[in-house]
Amino acid sequence: MNYSILFPRYAGTQSTSLVILYLRLIFGILFMLHGIDKLENFSTLSDTFPSILGLSRQFALILTIFTELVCSIAFMIGFLFRIAIIPMIISMTVAFTAIHNSSISQGELAFIYLSIFILLAITGPGRYSIDYPLGSYIMYKDDTNSPMQNKENYKQNTKE
Repeated sequence: MNYSILFPRYAGTQSTSLVILYLRLIFGILFMLHGIDKLENFSTLSDTFPSILGLSRQFALILTIFTELVCSIAFMIGFLFRIAIIPMIISMTVAFTAIHNSSISQGELAFIYLSIFILLAITGPGRYSIDYPLGSYIMYKDDTNSPMQNKENYKQNTKE
């Protein structure tokens, strides 16, 4: 199976990966703070939270909290990054289009998050993420051209 979309191997230069890490941490922390605020005010928000896509207010709020807490943590540490970022993009798309009527003046923050999340989904998590070494392990574990296989083959060939 080709895992290169899920675990991209090209991470660019060290400075590019540092910029990606910085963006992941800053926007992940800010996004997570929104989730913490919603979790703390759950009882109040469950009566006023918008019902979107035919979901009940409470269920929409639970999905939003999950996205803003759990997915933002995975986003920050770079674990299953491209899977975690999908609900974040969907959440900000719904917030910008359905809640703020695609108005930049009303939904500026949702638009900024959406833009950053789309750009980071394209670039991937960078070198400084859990996905980077995890992807190496998954993609190369059965590959005879992997660095580990070549090292083992070299040791066996030099003993004979």
